[in-house]
Amino acid sequence: MAVLNKIRQRSIFLILIIALALFSFIIGDIFQNLDSSAASDAPIATVNGEDIDRDDFMAKVENVQRQSGGSSTNTQAMNRVWENELRAKVMQSQYDAIGISVERDYMRDLLKQNLTTFEEFKNEAGLFDEDKLNEFIANLKAISPETTTLGGTPINYQSWTTFEQNVAVSGVQQTYFNLVKAGITGTLTEGELDYQLENDKVDLKYVQIPYASVADSLITVKKSEIEAYMKRFPKTYEVEASRNLVYIEFKEEASLEDEQAIQDNLKALISDREEYNEVSKANETVVGFKNTKDNEEFVNANSAQKYNDTYVFRSAFSSEQADNITDLKTGEIYGPYKEGNFFKLTKMLAKKGIADSTKVRHILIPFVGGARADATVTKTDAQAKATADSIYNVLRRNRSKFKSLLSLSSDKVSNEKEGVIEFAYNDGFAPEFKAYSFENPKGSLGVVRTDFGYHVIEVLSQGKPQDAFKVATIAQEIEPSVETIDEVFKNKSKFEIAVADADFEAVAEENNYDVRNVSSVKELDENIPGIGAQRAIVRWAFEDGVEEGDFKSFSTTAGGFVVVKLTGVNEAGLMSVQDGSVTALPEVRKEKKAAYIIDRITASTLEDIAAAEGQTVKTALAVNMKNPTLSGAGREPLVIGTAFGLDEGETSELIEGNTGVYAVQVTKTTPAPVLSSYQAAANRVGQAKESAVNTQLYNALKDAAEIEDNRAVFY
Repeated sequence: MAVLNKIRQRSIFLILIIALALFSFIIGDIFQNLDSSAASDAPIATVNGEDIDRDDFMAKVENVQRQSGGSSTNTQAMNRVWENELRAKVMQSQYDAIGISVERDYMRDLLKQNLTTFEEFKNEAGLFDEDKLNEFIANLKAISPETTTLGGTPINYQSWTTFEQNVAVSGVQQTYFNLVKAGITGTLTEGELDYQLENDKVDLKYVQIPYASVADSLITVKKSEIEAYMKRFPKTYEVEASRNLVYIEFKEEASLEDEQAIQDNLKALISDREEYNEVSKANETVVGFKNTKDNEEFVNANSAQKYNDTYVFRSAFSSEQADNITDLKTGEIYGPYKEGNFFKLTKMLAKKGIADSTKVRHILIPFVGGARADATVTKTDAQAKATADSIYNVLRRNRSKFKSLLSLSSDKVSNEKEGVIEFAYNDGFAPEFKAYSFENPKGSLGVVRTDFGYHVIEVLSQGKPQDAFKVATIAQEIEPSVETIDEVFKNKSKFEIAVADADFEAVAEENNYDVRNVSSVKELDENIPGIGAQRAIVRWAFEDGVEEGDFKSFSTTAGGFVVVKLTGVNEAGLMSVQDGSVTALPEVRKEKKAAYIIDRITASTLEDIAAAEGQTVKTALAVNMKNPTLSGAGREPLVIGTAFGLDEGETSELIEGNTGVYAVQVTKTTPAPVLSSYQAAANRVGQAKESAVNTQLYNALKDAAEIEDNRAVFY
């Protein structure tokens, strides 16, 4: 009562506190909504002044993800749509600039090119008939949104218009590329130059002083020199904005005690046991796996993997367990045994010989609602069965009528082979179809219902019999217990509390936690090495207000947690000297080694240079500038280019090459034979340029485009 009285005395104060808290929450929510409203009005991107609509973009992303059947993440689907939309906008700006479009006549030509092989659009002479195309499109529009078939594939008016749009885009693109290629040619001068680069030859002698002959310890490279080198080659060292992270993962993994508990649970399922029934107030016998009469029900009630009522060959079992399982007698149980992320019990139910393959022929009568049944199917289940039974009765009296009845079958693929299907026992077929085809002898004829309809099946032949096994397997996933999960969460929380006032890495080391470093995470990245798709971490790392040294915990898709610390904020532009030094340092060191070698050489002849540097004079014959490679040294374009500028017998100055410092002497010059015409060489140059258009044109246009990318706001 004393506590209640104190609460009553302070009720006004409490009401004020609650009201202020609610007011603060509401005001904060209003500002947050204003911010999100402003962001929601923004387009996904703007390309050359044209917006990519956010709602349309997001709908396309959802569609791609749906079509992938869950195999693509949201970010992967978004990136796929982005590439398509970006290309469309970049190219459309070019089409608009020069006025390219697809008019009616050109569109008809494009459709003819794409549809000329379809039987639906051919006349009696086997030629493409535009009237048939017009009729098809008109009918498709009239029955919209219903579907018909084209080339055996279901199609409706909406998918047809999408197809036309794709054809039009392809046609405009091809026109644009052809216009660009028409302006590209190889001139006679270019042809002559290309011919000479390949056929002018020099023989030479050279000395190479490898950079590796100078120890790295003799060369000092300053940070400022690395930075200066990076500024000389900015395109090589330009980077997007990125973040550096470290993280510790707290995995929710089953302990040894958890695994033992799972095995004990499986063992308890094997034999019958007595259990007290609260309803009957008496002990009752619960039948175990060994004595159950309903294996399917028992497995499905106790297993993470459903019961499989088919026979399987030895190859269906893992190589480690195949002998243990196939050697079981009927009714015997093997296990618990570990397989992948499961502990299992396997009971042998039956053994028999089954052919490894079969050859059948069938007639399929579909029904409304059946798998892959198109809009032309009108028979109910009962009507389809009646038709199949009638066909069966005809064939039972006279098998020779099978071919003539194929016109009633909806399986167009097998119809092309007179209804015949050959398949192996392990191939994926409807279970009922497969069971009849393998479990009945050659010559058998029957009617079988599957999700596709009613099949009239005749078994034509069967392959070699193999030992087959029917087993019942109880599988229980190896997963952490509640106690283990609680312990993981507790450890994660303790770590977060500890690093709030201490060094992240030091606390990790004290607790023997593995710290993982991740560098150069970009704003639209999704995967974090070691923990997979973790888009939430990336978004956090780029949020306004998140600074170096901040940390946060996240749940992982694999189960468990990571505590992530932001260790670096890298702005867009030239990468840091530390990151750039990975490639810049060896190049700067090479330049300094070249200067070091050149500074110490006083000899002027190849022989004297070789003697002073402990090297040998080497020979290279028939060297050309189109393939500037020195035998024994590798690709050295500057060295070979220098040689072509020398007269016979002349020795070069020292040259800084790719792998060392060189001195060369030309011993023989062989000019290319003069041709009466360089047109063939000019044609080759032109063809090479045209080939480059297909791969380089779009990339060049994309690099030149003005792109404002807002994807990170929404994804």
